[in-house]
Amino acid sequence: MKAEAALIDRWRELATCYNKLACALDRALQDAHGLTMSEYETLDRLVDAQCDKPRMQEIAAAMYLSQSALSRTVARLEKQSYVRRDLCEFDRRGVVVAITDAGRRCHAEARETHLKILAEHLAPSPQPVG
Repeated sequence: MKAEAALIDRWRELATCYNKLACALDRALQDAHGLTMSEYETLDRLVDAQCDKPRMQEIAAAMYLSQSALSRTVARLEKQSYVRRDLCEFDRRGVVVAITDAGRRCHAEARETHLKILAEHLAPSPQPVG
């Protein structure tokens, strides 16, 4: 029973940490850059993508978003001219996403805010001296 209680306590700690961090990220990114956490994460995945135009399903698989939620996120980014959607050259059923120069600039500016919030919430606790 102690092991189960410890697991549940640890899970609750992780969930609380994530929820606090997600709220802080959403608030800071929205206030400073007009981006949601999902929009920033999408741009971040596109900046780090192995190819210039990853498929939507590849991005969704790497993220916490469903295919439909990612589609809505990409649509918002497309309205801001941060990304461009095209049909896949090799499979007309597929959709690929490319980040634009404006999207790269937005990501670069928002990255500092993102890293600042991560550091505030995920920095290791100071070790007691003794």
